[in-house]
Amino acid sequence: MLSNWAAPVALLVALIAVALAGWALATAGPGAPASAGDSKTSVCDAVETVGKAVQIQTNADLGPDPVAQRAVAGNARLAIFGGGDYLLRMLGPTTPKDLGDAVRSFATNLQDIGMNALADVPNTDPAQAARLRDGEATRIQIAQLCK
Repeated sequence: MLSNWAAPVALLVALIAVALAGWALATAGPGAPASAGDSKTSVCDAVETVGKAVQIQTNADLGPDPVAQRAVAGNARLAIFGGGDYLLRMLGPTTPKDLGDAVRSFATNLQDIGMNALADVPNTDPAQAARLRDGEATRIQIAQLCK
């Protein structure tokens, strides 16, 4: 009986998450703080938040139901693509240049990964695999810059 409800509930949760994320992206104002120190902290915090969102959404397990698996994949792709947009909006004129350049590269890479994932390009595709490697390398660089 529970399995009869898992797929519709997972789909509903995914649709609500997409709607809320779209609303948040459409209504959010610029997030750039006034000073360079505050900007660095805000940008580094944003990178951490995006990392957590991607980690949580890509590792969710709603079971073997194909609809539930698509819901998990959809939320993961939303976290990746939306995370790139969020990071770009967090950059401002007072963001330290080296950090801004790295975050801009990482954010653009996340958007490329997310869009290709939405187009069902598998992670084993050579170009997608390269994007994933580049993203991880840039994430490590940002972690060093945020210390």
